[in-house]
Amino acid sequence: MAKTKTRYVCQQCGSAQTKWMGRCPDCGEWNTLVEMVVERKAARAGGRPLLAASQSPPRLLRDVTSDGFERIPMAMGELDRVLGGGLVPGSLVLIGGDPGIGKSTLLLQASAALATADTPVLYVSGEESAQQIKLRAERIGLAGEGLYVLTETNVEIIVGHIEQLHPRLVVIDSIQTVYLDELGSAAGSVSQVRESAARLMQVAKGHDVSIFLIGHVTKTGAIAGPRVLEHIVDTVLYLEGDRFHAYRLLRCVKNRFGASSEVGVFEMRDVGMVEVTNPSEVFLAERLLNAAGSAIAVTLEGTRPLLVEIQALSSTTSFGNPRRTANGIDFNRLLLLVAVLSKRVGVRLSDQDVFVNVVGGLRVGEPAADLAVACAIASSFRDVPVAGDLAIVGEVGLSGELRTVSQLETRLKEAAKLGFNRCLVPRSRHLNKLKLPEIEVLSARSLSQALEIALVASTAPPVSP
Repeated sequence: MAKTKTRYVCQQCGSAQTKWMGRCPDCGEWNTLVEMVVERKAARAGGRPLLAASQSPPRLLRDVTSDGFERIPMAMGELDRVLGGGLVPGSLVLIGGDPGIGKSTLLLQASAALATADTPVLYVSGEESAQQIKLRAERIGLAGEGLYVLTETNVEIIVGHIEQLHPRLVVIDSIQTVYLDELGSAAGSVSQVRESAARLMQVAKGHDVSIFLIGHVTKTGAIAGPRVLEHIVDTVLYLEGDRFHAYRLLRCVKNRFGASSEVGVFEMRDVGMVEVTNPSEVFLAERLLNAAGSAIAVTLEGTRPLLVEIQALSSTTSFGNPRRTANGIDFNRLLLLVAVLSKRVGVRLSDQDVFVNVVGGLRVGEPAADLAVACAIASSFRDVPVAGDLAIVGEVGLSGELRTVSQLETRLKEAAKLGFNRCLVPRSRHLNKLKLPEIEVLSARSLSQALEIALVASTAPPVSP
């Protein structure tokens, strides 16, 4: 007979408590404990627990071979980049994103591209019928050779089909719709999400089959369910983007088999998700040259350098308190740069509404874009354009000093590749070691010196990426 136990699990850290509390004693967050009812089957006769089958006895590391565990190319270069060069057999990958952002479409395309008659792929959907999946596949032009579709929500039934079919890849759409019979809670609850993911992880490791889990997100953008779900899986991906823009960023935040913080760029079209192999050129295609309030920042997403346009607008306020609006950059970072410009440079913005936007719906998080943001704001305030052939990179300190950034040579090469003749960087002793004859490197020690260099008309021909 099954035994029922009640536990209260924290959605933030995944810790379990025997009674409900207003504040989690482990992570300190308020109102995060959720009731979880666990049903356990009765113990075996004699009270001795079942020993797990010894599928992997202890072995010396030197005796372990990695033959047959080469990465699997996904036939999508941007997806391979984010995964670290391909899909590792037996890996468990979690992908999340806002509703309608393109998670199901992306994985359906990847499944169809990977599936063949000899290496089948299983697409499990708990939200759509097989006919609906077929209509979507026809709309984006997928043949589906070797791609099997299963509409099921019971995890044990899904596992049975996996063991019978032996697919190369399995997609679960989504983890919030599947359930285990041994748990009494509803599908999508904390206990069901965690235990279902743990069961699928055992299948992935035991049968060397790669599994993609599609996860819903909460209002704050986090994967729904306990944070322990992100600890169970090998790789965590987020598909980001503005629904009013066509571009999508697939960002890696955890990867046990490669570098994290890698980014892949896609464009949503009628035929599905299309790879963007040169995103910098796309983001600068509609740039208005010699316009005040526009600057080009050289950012780094993982190992990929990106050139993005930073736009700023300074306008005299009509209210007592001036507005500060940031789209694509951190709001607190904008307040810091406005304060530095006012205090250290003398750009009086106390009566100015300041708006900053990153073109293309991108979000820039690294401090290397500080100098470009500050130059764009000063350019709009003084109504003087930034030089059209100038790319900008650098971090701004509270004293108005400029601090160097990592992988400067990689950034400079990308700027030169797109036709920029000059690049403004922080002054450091490492600049003498750079040998890049195709681009002129201009250095400044402070924000004031940088503005004197940047806010002049360009003598070189306009850059048109």
